[in-house]
Amino acid sequence: MIILELFFAFFKVGLFAFGGAYAAIPLIRDIVLSYGWLTDEALSRMIAVSESTPGPIMVNLATYVGASRGGLLGAAAATLAVVLPAFFVIVLLLSLLKKFAENRAFKAVLSSLKSCVAGIILAVGAWMAYENLFAREGCECALAPLENGMDPSAIGLTLLLAAVMIIYKVAAKKRISPILLIIISAGLGMLVYGV
Repeated sequence: MIILELFFAFFKVGLFAFGGAYAAIPLIRDIVLSYGWLTDEALSRMIAVSESTPGPIMVNLATYVGASRGGLLGAAAATLAVVLPAFFVIVLLLSLLKKFAENRAFKAVLSSLKSCVAGIILAVGAWMAYENLFAREGCECALAPLENGMDPSAIGLTLLLAAVMIIYKVAAKKRISPILLIIISAGLGMLVYGV
């Protein structure tokens, strides 16, 4: 039964995840919380792990949730389900693209989806910032949480990483590599929160 639940839940995510992985996070969050598969904190941690491991975040999240709930078969079912809709949509779009490429209504739909996806990604970013900058119960921070629940360690790390990005941009005249930023973030996280 859990295998079918995983398949249909993640098929729904794959079917409605316009805009890629970050736009899919609210859908995944809604599903895993409604089924009770993960807590908000566990999902936040898994998003961080999924971003720093090879492969698309959405597929990594589906595989993790599937494996944690249904073992190897659950991981396979969730992963297959999340990629199937995109596969079929791409095949369909490729066959229809030449026919509709100059259609004004088709162009209008694609343009409106861009704005929608930007808003969804912004909302996910705000949610992740809130989740990570405010201390949660059981959080072992280097500094004690402030009275208003803010985690000074997370705020300090965020500001430090922003400073690193700005200084690198000014000094090197280019953007910092995401890989280097992940390595710096991991090192700072280990220093502040302990291993």
